[in-house]
Amino acid sequence: MPEIDDGTRLLSYQGDRIHHKSVRKKTAALTILKGAAEKSVIMLLIISAWEALPRLGLVDPFLLPPFSEAVKSLLRLFQSGEMFRHITISLGRSGLAFLAAVVFSIPVGTFMGWNKRIEQIIDPLLQVCRNTSTLALYPVFILFFGLGETSKIAIILWGTVWPILLNTIAGVKEADPLLIKSARSMGITRTGLFLRVVLPMALPSILTGLRLSAATSILMLVAAEMLGADRGLGFMIFYYQERYAIPEMFGGIIFISVLGVLINYLLVHLEGRLTRWKERTVKG
Repeated sequence: MPEIDDGTRLLSYQGDRIHHKSVRKKTAALTILKGAAEKSVIMLLIISAWEALPRLGLVDPFLLPPFSEAVKSLLRLFQSGEMFRHITISLGRSGLAFLAAVVFSIPVGTFMGWNKRIEQIIDPLLQVCRNTSTLALYPVFILFFGLGETSKIAIILWGTVWPILLNTIAGVKEADPLLIKSARSMGITRTGLFLRVVLPMALPSILTGLRLSAATSILMLVAAEMLGADRGLGFMIFYYQERYAIPEMFGGIIFISVLGVLINYLLVHLEGRLTRWKERTVKG
């Protein structure tokens, strides 16, 4: 029986590897497409119902125009350049408030989570502030800061600071004590313990807080711009509602929804990249 030489075996092995890689890529692509299709079914049904109900006369088209009409109105707003003006102002306000919330909440939350005695003393005040309606405080912010940009940024900041702060505190507090003891037994410094053990373990919780705050910043933005503003996405929606330009109003609402989903997707992607070590730990 003739023997197969090493070169033939190598070519056969390489061919098998290429084949298996190709199969894995196809399987992964099919899995992604299947997941996307499953997630899209509900949205497609809702959009189809939105489009059909007004056209069939089951809903007053003046109060709820078809989805396609709202999208056409949104495209016209982009073509006229009006949408870009409102987007720039709104993202500037929410972005500045969100950045201020991050800069304040992560260091303060880390300090409070690391010092349990201080956290226990301040926690009742945090719970009271967190559960106070942000919109109910809007008149207070207007009273102190007026109707200018400061009051709008302040109210968005107030709404966005709590998810990051509380999640940071929880993440630092829930660091695995066994790992902390192990690190201390190896002579790690207090700073090294915090940077190399506690902070990485708290990172998933902190990133969850960032996602929640990003969503809250969009909600607070719309509410803040509906009063005392002359530009911005919230102002635009309120402006068209007052003038009964309903398709334009729904177009603005659709854009804000898409913007919120996009921001959440980017933060989820960032969370996945920054916490890959967690997946590797679970697999290991």
